[in-house]
Amino acid sequence: MTTPPEPPAIAERELCGLVNGLAQRIADHVRQRAVTLGFTAAQATALREMTGPMTMRELAERMSCEPSNATFVIDKLEKQGLVERRAHPTDRRAKHLVLTPQGGSAREQLLELLAQDSPLAGLSPEQQRALQGLLEQAVARP
Repeated sequence: MTTPPEPPAIAERELCGLVNGLAQRIADHVRQRAVTLGFTAAQATALREMTGPMTMRELAERMSCEPSNATFVIDKLEKQGLVERRAHPTDRRAKHLVLTPQGGSAREQLLELLAQDSPLAGLSPEQQRALQGLLEQAVARP
């Protein structure tokens, strides 16, 4: 006798639980690694997401927070000499956030720490790419 398939609502609930659990493990990992460098989790997230010059709005989107929260985080990083606000090249109303050389070094150090014992380290590179593709597909749905 075969087991009947799970109702879609139960399967979705279980999948959501797994995604939430992974997100929590990643957040805990970021928080633990951030502390070793003297950063808050939000500061570490901002540094991780700063892949190049960007506006506060772009950074806030990447951090999944409100621009006012990102501003608070950037204010702290700016006081530490890790980030600069520069004139935006095409929008005189906006500022570009740019890592200083010291900020770039701190980011590299952070990325190295985040790679150590990452919650995703148990997956092969192929599995990580497959998971990324599936998550991108799920996020892109209207």
